[in-house]
Amino acid sequence: MELTTASRLSDIPADAWDALNPDEYPFLRHGFLDALERHGAVTARTGWQPHHLLLHDDDTLVAAVPAYLKSHSWGEFVFDFAWADAYERYGGAYYPKLVGAIPLTPATGPRVLARPTTDRGDAVDRLASGARQRASENGLSSAHWLFPNPDDAAALAAAGYSIRHGCQFHWFNPGYQDFDDFLARLTAKKRKNIRRERRNVAQAGIRFRIVHGDEAEPALWDAMHRFYRTTFELHGNLPLISRDCFAAMGEALAWRMVLIVAERDGTPIAGAICFRDRQRLYGRYWGCDTEIDGLHFEACYYQGIEYCIHHGLQCFEPGAQGEHKIARGFVPTITRSAHYFPDAGFQRAVSDFLARERRAVYEYAQRLTMEGPYRTEHEPAVVDGREP
Repeated sequence: MELTTASRLSDIPADAWDALNPDEYPFLRHGFLDALERHGAVTARTGWQPHHLLLHDDDTLVAAVPAYLKSHSWGEFVFDFAWADAYERYGGAYYPKLVGAIPLTPATGPRVLARPTTDRGDAVDRLASGARQRASENGLSSAHWLFPNPDDAAALAAAGYSIRHGCQFHWFNPGYQDFDDFLARLTAKKRKNIRRERRNVAQAGIRFRIVHGDEAEPALWDAMHRFYRTTFELHGNLPLISRDCFAAMGEALAWRMVLIVAERDGTPIAGAICFRDRQRLYGRYWGCDTEIDGLHFEACYYQGIEYCIHHGLQCFEPGAQGEHKIARGFVPTITRSAHYFPDAGFQRAVSDFLARERRAVYEYAQRLTMEGPYRTEHEPAVVDGREP
């Protein structure tokens, strides 16, 4: 087998790439990643220089990792700014670094793509070792893998990476029949608050409709991008994804892209952009033209929960951070990243820090779980809190 790199996803045939993704995880689809590159969101200019790792058996692509040379740490959601400062005080240049990740997307999932007929363990080991080797040979400070699922994280740990834990808030579906069935699991106070928030939105004359990516008309893409841009600019962030990029994603992903549209008198006034596979819904972007009490929670959380129940999805990941999600049925969930520094001294320092941080993260998740919204008989454990 031969390990190579590609500086553009468009150099890789879409059918060859997507053959490595039989579970149809949306953020690893060729159409999603290629749209980010073609429409200028992910380029060297924006600090995301494509450097995809490819594993070939003769002429056949058998495994791959979307990877990037990063000139900053924005858009990763695994915050290592303190590491960058320490590394530069240590006498090195932290950037560029090699990152195996989904750009701008803090969603847990597979990070190594492999054909079903390929030995996945061997493929992960080769690609993990290849990333380490490239970091060492090219004078990069480090190699990182962001939000791998537990199996990939365990393989990365075996390949010499140090594992970092984080905490998000996810919603899980044990088989609810409807939204009221979900509410019945909550304490009376939380159940009453959610009903009040939903009632406020309905009484404001807001109605919702669900539109999948291949069903959206041009005017709706205009509105959804306006909502996204408004939110980013309001918080002082740069909206890298263009309107045409969203539309290209929708065309490529079809049912895997879910638009939750809030309308008043038939006019879109707010919306949330989500993605899905056959098991999970992933919330990503939201915005509105008009502030209405409870509208954010309805568009970003309650409509997504109803969608999951209706379609039989097992989990809803609404994005990074946000303890306010707990009161709305989301529970602390452990996330992971993997990190390697060619400098042995710095690697030891990072590993020591991560061992202590993992304990603190788990204790934080455990405390919030016990303070959660579910009635005692339905109180969950910390989700996926085991070490890789």
